[in-house]
Amino acid sequence: MTAQDVSAHQVPLVRLDPTGSDHHGEAARLRELGPVVRIELPGGVHAWAVTHHQLLADLVADPRVSKDWHRWNAIRDGEIADDWPLTGMVKVTNMVTADGAEHHRLRRLVTKTLTPQRVQALRPRIVEITEGLLDALPGHALPDGSVDLRHHFAYPVPMQVICELVGVPEHERDEMRALVDSIFRTDTSPEEVLNTQRDIYLLLDRVVEARRKEPGDDLTSALIAAREEEPDTLSDDELLGTLWVMVAAGHETTLSLLANAVRALLTHPEQRALALGGDAAVWSAVVEETLRWDAPIGNFLARYPLEDIEIAGVTIPAGEAILAPYSAVGRDSAQHGPDAHRFDLTRAQARHLSFGHGPHVCVGAPLARLEANIALPALFARYPDLALAVDPGDLVPVPSMFSNSVQALPVHLGTPNSDGA
Repeated sequence: MTAQDVSAHQVPLVRLDPTGSDHHGEAARLRELGPVVRIELPGGVHAWAVTHHQLLADLVADPRVSKDWHRWNAIRDGEIADDWPLTGMVKVTNMVTADGAEHHRLRRLVTKTLTPQRVQALRPRIVEITEGLLDALPGHALPDGSVDLRHHFAYPVPMQVICELVGVPEHERDEMRALVDSIFRTDTSPEEVLNTQRDIYLLLDRVVEARRKEPGDDLTSALIAAREEEPDTLSDDELLGTLWVMVAAGHETTLSLLANAVRALLTHPEQRALALGGDAAVWSAVVEETLRWDAPIGNFLARYPLEDIEIAGVTIPAGEAILAPYSAVGRDSAQHGPDAHRFDLTRAQARHLSFGHGPHVCVGAPLARLEANIALPALFARYPDLALAVDPGDLVPVPSMFSNSVQALPVHLGTPNSDGA
């Protein structure tokens, strides 16, 4: 069948669940329906999904597609209102939604601060934060003895790290966390969407003003200094948008990575035994296998074609949105073998796309990996008898078609290991 033979109405259409109630069941259905599938987003908005690893990798590196949401016909034609549940994840002004030279300009401003050396220099501070949280966990036990590991460990590790890196004052961090939570949810009311959009920029304005008055060794201060040296370097919207993407992505991805990795190990005893008996390389495999098998971001609106493009015999018209379904491609058997559905630390690690690919690969990926490779082995070293406090089937997903994780991760800590402190 040629591209001319395939029209949109001939391609299967799947309505994505805005509550994210079954990311992997939905992802499996997308894969089964074919390499290119039509999807329906909240509000009846239609888009496309590319479900095969290699096709998606090729797509995101294709110069014929754009990251700029202004290229999306549905937005340009006024079909999507400002109170649409996905607005906060789409209509932003930063390096994530820029192309070519503009993308390079905005990304370079971040990478000048977030160098590999700077990331590695954060190791002692990440260890300190992790150990402090591990010390405090028993004090968070509920009457039944359980501790919510998401709230008291997976949350604060990346939030504290990224807020210190960006320069968010401590008294602003609770609100920042609530706003990040809201922006990733896709079951929000129109009123909450608008309020969140307003509050994000009010908070970011306060952060910039605080760092302008009292500069520090942080990203916000560095961006302010860059603007003062060259006023045309960064617009107001780009400054705030850059700060927002660093905080939101720097927190949410690592939060879900930590929670998902713990859940995977606690529900796969043989893999847990391998991890607990392994070295740093084995814990690195825990991180990469979790990223592949249970990607923290299940779906993400990825590209908008600048011209009609053909993928697997299907023509996707210019200006339509294409979704990257990371939950689907992470278990693509063509990339990861016939047992791609299994969580297996011993598999030969093939490239996954959970941090993206091509020019827009996640700038914070090295930091997320560092945090996870410190926090996870430290947690299991301190609490080797860690166990889920509920049946795995009772864990409630985050209400999001983007974030793939659970709202709470109740565990019994067991007897702490003094040698793991």
